[in-house]
This record gives sequence, structure tokens and C-alpha cells, in this order.
Amino acid sequence: MKKNILQICHGSSAPFGDVARQWARLFDGSDYELTTIFLTGNKDEALAREVGGKVLFFEYTSRDLSGLKRGLVKRLKALHLQERYEFCVAHRYKSIYSALSVKGLKVIGVNHAYGVYDKWLRRAFVMHKKNQLLLVGVSDAIRNDIRKSLPCFPTEKIQTVYNRINVESVKEQQVDRPSAREFLGISGDGYFFGAVGRLHPDKDYKTLLAGFSLALEKMPGAQLIIVGEGRLKSDLKSQAEALKIDENVHFLGFVKDAYRYFKGFDSFVLSSDHEPFGMVLLEAMVAGIPIAYSNCGGSPEVVDSLGICFEVGNPVELSEVLFRLYSHEHGIEGDQLDQRVRRYFSDEVVREEFWSMPALKNLLAGA
Repeated sequence: MKKNILQICHGSSAPFGDVARQWARLFDGSDYELTTIFLTGNKDEALAREVGGKVLFFEYTSRDLSGLKRGLVKRLKALHLQERYEFCVAHRYKSIYSALSVKGLKVIGVNHAYGVYDKWLRRAFVMHKKNQLLLVGVSDAIRNDIRKSLPCFPTEKIQTVYNRINVESVKEQQVDRPSAREFLGISGDGYFFGAVGRLHPDKDYKTLLAGFSLALEKMPGAQLIIVGEGRLKSDLKSQAEALKIDENVHFLGFVKDAYRYFKGFDSFVLSSDHEPFGMVLLEAMVAGIPIAYSNCGGSPEVVDSLGICFEVGNPVELSEVLFRLYSHEHGIEGDQLDQRVRRYFSDEVVREEFWSMPALKNLLAGA
């Protein structure tokens, strides 16, 4: 007879629909039967099929989940009483808090951001519940941030479980270079840098535009393609105009499943100054295109020496890196990128590492 386990995601919107899928794959072929709950977001049958197992959409609003979340905790207690979950995988603090509020429920708390335990009430709560809790970060950078915030929490109970990717599925979905360029509206024989992510301060597109401007004079035909929406769009467009590079910078807005079109870029650039992991880096690596990334958060862990690293917020250094990419001085082959993804960030590899963690075995054994 299979044992029941629970997964709680704050919402079903990107990126947490894929996060739920990633974690669901850890239990494929195991003795566990998974139930996944999405706290916010509308019912989505396609997402439910992708995640697999039993999927429940609670359809709360963010306001419903403020404060002590008594209604949610009551529902979780009722489910636990009925299903007797062996443990719960809870993503983000609201889910972690709610799951820990169910008496006797063991919790793997997955942290996707910095500063989750900066508030003293949160620190006090998880310390009180430490015997039923294993904390993980999606990168060593996040794991170390948690350990810094919780110096009295047992170090061995704060571990890393990397984000990951279904390599073969992504490869099958990524279209060839001509088709990708046609879809994105890219034309001509110029060199196209690609950047993908919401237009948010964390992505530091301000530095990317400044660095591109400095390098453009010695990069004839170079174009910068930025895919994503966000509150900074008008500011960034104004910056491009002020730098007189607006004819070479193209804001495409939101593109559904943008990773499918990465082969349309000549190279990929991630300029973030606040990056917990960087899923887009994995997608670019699977596409086999050269990568430049800022020395921030989880990005160096993902790409390592198979990309060109530059200092966060340094447009001069970034301009030099862009020129190296443009000049094909990087020396990185697509096969090397593919091998790194398969070795460290595939569903299969992370599943094996997850189940071999001593901290997980101790949690399940009640140690």
C-alpha cells in the first residue's frame, strides 16, 4: 500500500506550476502517493495533468491568506486526519507556516528567495517547530542565507535541493533557430543577445542597457532582445532612448513558454543583482547557446565556468563580456552545457540526491 504525501504551493501561476511539477517527479516510481494543493489561482486541468497525482485548487485570494490563516490550517488538519500524510513539501513561508501548524505533520520547507527568516517571529516559529522540519534552499546561496538567519537551527537540517529541468522534454519543445526567429519577429543577419525575465529591479536591466550601450559602437548589427513584462517597462524604454540605442533594443513583452525560442538568440545574458537560482539559465544551456551571467546568488552554481561571469551592477565589465560573446571568444560548446545540466540539474539526478540525504532519512525516522 502506498503512503500519502502532501505538496503545498502558494499559487499555480509561473513559476510555481513548474516548481510543483519538479517536486512531483521526485516521487515517481516511489511508494508515495502525492497530493498537490495550489492555494491561490484558478483551477487548471492542464497543470493538474502535468503535475500528476491528486491536485486540489483551493482558489484563495492573497487576502484570504493574510494573518494566521486559520481557515487554511483547519482544511489542512482535516485532510491530514483523513489521509495521514507521511510528510509535506511546502513551498514559500505561508505554506511552511500552515503545514507546521498541523500537529504531527513533518514538513520539508522549500525556500525560493532571500531573507525569508529576517523577521524574528518567523525565526521563533521555525525554531519552535524544528523537530518536525527540514529546511531546503533551491541553491547553496539560498541555503547559506537561511543558515545565516537561523544560526541556532541545526545546520544539518538546512540543505540544498536544486531546481531542475526535464532535459528531454525541453529539448523536444525548443524550436530550431529559423523558426524561433520567425516567431519572435527577429529578422536580418545581425547578432542577437537575448534576456528573459520580468521587468523588475532584481533583474537589473538598467545595467544591461548601459553595458550594451558602451559596447554597441564596436558591435555592428548587434541587437538586444528583452522578453518579459513588468512595472519598469516605460522606464527602461526611456533609458534606451536616452542612450540612443532604442533602435537596437527590442522589448517583446510577455512570451508564453519563452524557453521554446531560445535558439533564436546568438547568446543569452542574465544581469540580475538578486537571483536565487536562475531557471532561465538551465533553459539556455539546454538550447546550447553561450551565456553571460552576473556573479549573483545561484547563477555561478548553475553555469560555473561554462559561461562568462561579470560583476553585478558593473556596466563597463558587462560591455566587455558582451563584446567577447559577439566576437565568439567564449570557447564554450553546446555539448558541454548539455552535459552539465544532465549531471547536476536533471530530474533524475536530483531525485537520487534527494532520497539519499541523511537529513531527509532522519526526518522520516523521527530523529
